[in-house]
Amino acid sequence: MAHQDQPQKTQLSYQLIKTSTAATIGGSCMVLSGLTLAGTVIALVVATPLLVIFSPVLVPAAITVFLAASGLVASGGFGVSAVSVFLWLYKYVRGQHPVGADKLDRARDKLTGKAMEVKERAAEQIGTRGTQG
Repeated sequence: MAHQDQPQKTQLSYQLIKTSTAATIGGSCMVLSGLTLAGTVIALVVATPLLVIFSPVLVPAAITVFLAASGLVASGGFGVSAVSVFLWLYKYVRGQHPVGADKLDRARDKLTGKAMEVKERAAEQIGTRGTQG
C-alpha cells in the first residue's frame, strides 16, 4: 500500500509545482501587460495635442517615410531574389544539381515529348491533306 502512495504523492507534488509556476508566470505577464497598457495610454494622452498641432506636417512626412522605406525593402528583396536565382542557374549550368533541378528536368522532358507528339500529328495531318487534295 505504501509503495503505491509514493508515485501518487510525487506526481501530485510535480503537478502542484507546475501549477504554481504557471500561475506565477501568468500573473507576472498580466502585471507587465497592465503596466504596458497604462504607459501607452499615458503616452497617447500626452502626445495627442502635439500630434494634432503638427499633423499637417507629420502626415505627409509619415507617408513619405513609409513609401521610401517600402521602396528600399522591396528593392532589397528583389535584389536578394535575383542573386539567388542567378546562383541557382549557375549551379544548374555547372551540373551541381541544385534543389528542384530534377523537377525542372522532368518538366523539360515532358515538354519535349509533347512537342514531338504535336510535330508528328501535324506532319500526319499535313501528309493526309496532301494526299487528299
